[in-house]
Amino acid sequence: MVPLRPARALQHAVLLAATLVALAPTAFMILTSLKSQDDYTFNKVGLPQNPVLDHYRSVLFDSSFFDWMGNSVILAAGAVALSTIVSCLGAYAIARMRFPGRILLFSASTALMAVPPVVMIVPLFVLYTQLNLISTYQGAIVIYAGLITPFSVYLLTSFFRTLPQELFDAARIDGAGDFRILWQIVVPLSLAPLVTLVVVNALFVWNDLLIAIIFLQDDAKRTLMAGISIFQGRYNDQIPLTMAGMAFASAPMILLYVAFQKYYVQGLLAGSVK
Repeated sequence: MVPLRPARALQHAVLLAATLVALAPTAFMILTSLKSQDDYTFNKVGLPQNPVLDHYRSVLFDSSFFDWMGNSVILAAGAVALSTIVSCLGAYAIARMRFPGRILLFSASTALMAVPPVVMIVPLFVLYTQLNLISTYQGAIVIYAGLITPFSVYLLTSFFRTLPQELFDAARIDGAGDFRILWQIVVPLSLAPLVTLVVVNALFVWNDLLIAIIFLQDDAKRTLMAGISIFQGRYNDQIPLTMAGMAFASAPMILLYVAFQKYYVQGLLAGSVK
């Protein structure tokens, strides 16, 4: 086995340390969820003495966990689907079509990435109250789609610009229009960035708490993160039970990332090298 050079060994050590730091909260969450209440009281940071699964059963069967998860799935799927369709259309127009104001439109869309969502809460709430969209799936989906679309347009535009012009010229010679070129040529070639957007945007919607609490006030429309926050307030002194709920809430996004990890890494590099 070839020994590592000092610089490479230092690099590996730094990466390993960063990985351990990143995984520490997850490890603490899982280990704590396996402790009984008495075990946690006297042993907050150590390994569980006698691991138990009672907290997981309580989260699943003594709360509205599945209803909360269903609401989160509806919002994440709807927002990601709507944003992806709009972003593909917008990115293709900016990257491959010529019209006045194209650069200004792209600049404005990119600038929206820097606007914090909290500054739009009050005007959106007033507007949604007048339109009777408070506590509706469609209203929340539109908000989430609007928040994640600027980054999606930016990423897809950067990738679409790297596609060879010869593909578009050949398609136009064969009589294909812009919509056909987009859906039959561009989209199939953009699998990596599209999967990246699905993972990143789904993670954003899934983990959001601010929009869910303000615009989904009906208990029947409560999302998973909003439910866990209320669950935490109700059982504030039962940290292992709260950690079990958080572990369940984190599992779907972890599985989504692991399933599409290869495409996710490729998508992050899309458009960086022509």
